[in-house]
Amino acid sequence: MAVNSASTSQPSPFSETGPQVTLPSPLEGLGQSRRRARLQLGLSLFWRTFFLLVLLLVGCTVAWLQAFRALEYEPRAIQTAHQIASLVNLTRAALVYSDAITRVSLIKTLADQEGVRILPREPNDRFVPYTSGALDQRVTEELINRLGEGTTVSSRVNDEPGVWIGFTIESDMYWLQIDPARFTRLGERTWLVWLATTMVLSLAGAALITRLINLPLKQLSRATMQVREGEYEAHRLDERARTNEIRAVNVGFNRMADQLAKIEQDRAVMLAGISHDLRTPLARLRLETEMSVADEDARDHMAADIAQLDAIIDKFLDYARPDHVDFKPVLLRDVVDACTYAVQDHEDIKITVDVPNDLRVMADEVELQRVISNLVENARRYGKTPATGVADVTVQAQAHNDAVLIKVRDHGAGVAPALLSQLSKPFFRGDVARTSAAGAGLGLSIVTKNIERMGGTFALTSTPGRGLAAHIRMPRAASVKAPPPPAKAPSASGKPPAPGRKPAPPSPGAPPV
Repeated sequence: MAVNSASTSQPSPFSETGPQVTLPSPLEGLGQSRRRARLQLGLSLFWRTFFLLVLLLVGCTVAWLQAFRALEYEPRAIQTAHQIASLVNLTRAALVYSDAITRVSLIKTLADQEGVRILPREPNDRFVPYTSGALDQRVTEELINRLGEGTTVSSRVNDEPGVWIGFTIESDMYWLQIDPARFTRLGERTWLVWLATTMVLSLAGAALITRLINLPLKQLSRATMQVREGEYEAHRLDERARTNEIRAVNVGFNRMADQLAKIEQDRAVMLAGISHDLRTPLARLRLETEMSVADEDARDHMAADIAQLDAIIDKFLDYARPDHVDFKPVLLRDVVDACTYAVQDHEDIKITVDVPNDLRVMADEVELQRVISNLVENARRYGKTPATGVADVTVQAQAHNDAVLIKVRDHGAGVAPALLSQLSKPFFRGDVARTSAAGAGLGLSIVTKNIERMGGTFALTSTPGRGLAAHIRMPRAASVKAPPPPAKAPSASGKPPAPGRKPAPPSPGAPPV
């Protein structure tokens, strides 16, 4: 097996140039697509309900205001006109049936106690008609109807403001001035203050009601996300909620989470127990094969079958492994070198590594090594080039914003696009597309599960006849410049080691290949 290292940067390690087909990484634009999705779908249920309630309240307030203005103006105008007309008629009657001395006293009393002034009307008086608004105009019309055609209603006489009523007593003309505060309608500022207060209280009430309505849904959404991540006991919903429907949903969800947790625990215990119980008879078979089978060729084939069964058991154990991971910055090149070191003596695989020496990812080192080892082993078994019978595997990586994109590609027969979504399912084997299928069908399932536990994303692409490519997107860790390595002597075989590093032995936590 040959391992070629290339640390020089290329235009895009996730595309093949030249006569071959271009295979861009499907995870390269994942961050931008997620941000676009958040921008497009950023309106939460809370804000949608809040805006709908606000729209309803604003519409109701405007409709009520228009109805109030339409229904209130007419009665208010008639009532105001009746009061003024009554005051004018009483004043006129009092002046007509009183003598001169009493009349002077009456006029003085009305001015001091009631704020009503009686003044003679001169021909050269300047006055402004009392028609500044719809209500004033309606009051004027009603006064004229009640007091007669010669009645004049003015809002200002000789630049003095007030409500001025011009009337006649026999042949004499008089002005009756009334304090406008007694009949003034609500001003625009009063309406604005009232409307603003109403809107603020309405918005506060809408926000409170919306929060109370959406709080159970928010809790259910958070609990659903945690159950999806495998945290069945992390967030239990309140089973004593006052609302019957919410309480029923919470109880049902908690029971479902309990059942899922029990099923997951039983599955892990079952797989681990079966795998553990099979190791003892396999060990006896291996020993009896070595001691009892005389034919060397038959003994080798039987040992190979036992080794294959042992590898399948390891897959079961890996799949049943608990979901605990230890995140820390991991030097990706060291992990890749450890994985290639484990298969360096195989004649049926050739690996080309193009990973920067200082590229680090946030991951569990043992889990990441298990992922790379499974992908390399999968390519070795099923990705052999038809012309040579050797699996030509390329391992590439590059930094992309706050993530690291990793690609493991073979140049074998590839897989039909319709089967790509099935390859990562447990116990599925693509026998119809790739030959020499051996194993339990858990390799890519373990890869998918481990990557998701480490917060990454996994995807497969394939072109029939040109090979299968596995794409991994992992969180990026800060790169630290490593000190230059000391000079090393040539190896025992006479070949110098790879520039700048020597392949490390496999990690103790890595599974046997």
